[in-house]
Amino acid sequence: MNWWAIDVRTTPDQRDALGAWLVRQTGQAVEERDDGTLVTFAPDEPAAEALVAAVALQADGATAARRPLAPVDWSTQWRHGLGVRRIGRLTVAPSWLAAEAAASGVAVVLDPETAFGSGEHGSTRAALTLLERHLRPDDRVLDLGSGSGILAIAAAKLGAARAVGIEIDDGANVVAVRNAARNAVADRVGFLTGDAAAVAPLIGPADLVLSNILRTVNLTLFPAIRAALVPGGLVIFSGMERSEAVEFRPALAAGGFEFRDEVTDGEWWAVTATAR
Repeated sequence: MNWWAIDVRTTPDQRDALGAWLVRQTGQAVEERDDGTLVTFAPDEPAAEALVAAVALQADGATAARRPLAPVDWSTQWRHGLGVRRIGRLTVAPSWLAAEAAASGVAVVLDPETAFGSGEHGSTRAALTLLERHLRPDDRVLDLGSGSGILAIAAAKLGAARAVGIEIDDGANVVAVRNAARNAVADRVGFLTGDAAAVAPLIGPADLVLSNILRTVNLTLFPAIRAALVPGGLVIFSGMERSEAVEFRPALAAGGFEFRDEVTDGEWWAVTATAR
């Protein structure tokens, strides 16, 4: 399968809404480049052509262009560069380094395969840092956009009573279920396929919500997160670059959240807030 990239250009006032729409349409992360271009992906040329046509109908004046990506064998590519990562009390490692991970800290043994979330990305590490810092014993946790299951599994290993991941990509949930079993937390961790905005309020109440997605998507999830949280519950937002903090902080207050804590990992930024 040869994947295609789609470069989308629109006006600044439409960019956030169009980025969130692209995530819902493709189930893929959307990259926002410095020049404002949104980049998303499609699994083949017909899907790329259909998305280009749909963009033009979705937003006035928006343009999209497709380009082929070099073929990659994703069944093995995901293994490259993975190692042991230590984040506070947590040690994250792929299955072939499980013995090394078990030697120290709370071990999360995880093979991401084609799903997002390995501990090698700054946004995931930032979320794990805040999770390790703020999770309380027996918390009920929701993980929105759960990918490989790394955050939900880490929550269980750190003492959560239960954790539920919600992911739009059913293929990622297959990977996440395998990872939960690998970590012997399948009795406390489950994964659902669906739109987090619709599903999260039905799964609550939660003491802590994790949302490691994109700033644009995080913003659209504010109402669903508030509906899912217990009064005074915590939410950890990640998936954002450091430069986006200046926009996201005032949005938090306007959305009914009170800033609690933040962390950066390289160019990535994550924040903990309390639902007022």
